[in-house]
Amino acid sequence: MVSWSDFAGQAPKIAGEGRKLLYQYGVPLAYLATRRKDSGLRIHPVCPIQDEGELWLLVGNHSPKKWDLLRDGQFALHAFPVAGGDDEFMLAGTATHIPDHETETRVRAALVATGATSGDDTCFRLSIERALLSLYQPKPGGGGIWPPDYYRWPARK
Repeated sequence: MVSWSDFAGQAPKIAGEGRKLLYQYGVPLAYLATRRKDSGLRIHPVCPIQDEGELWLLVGNHSPKKWDLLRDGQFALHAFPVAGGDDEFMLAGTATHIPDHETETRVRAALVATGATSGDDTCFRLSIERALLSLYQPKPGGGGIWPPDYYRWPARK
């Protein structure tokens, strides 16, 4: 598992296009999948923040996703859909609770600078295990032409 900056160094196209998709609305938006205590899955909208070479989440202290991440840390993250297109970006890995007040304050400031709000949250650093970027050729009238061009990290052997 690697930091955002290590991932970007190893897969600059995937990281660059992925960041564009995460930040396409100004405020970074994605869906977060976590595993419940009973092994069921949850999905939640979140605002992942890329700051100082890392990818972060501030998770509400009363949210079930906080407890999911504290318990086993496994996650999958998928950027919000593209308006008028079909491009996709997905990451999977492990979230680690970072109980450092200074780090949480810096991450919160980076999030608020995008226009989002944040309050009573727990700070998690996201370590990346794998990524998938799907880029579609534009189709007249909107959408994309199937199949897309797939970019995977780590690359399949």
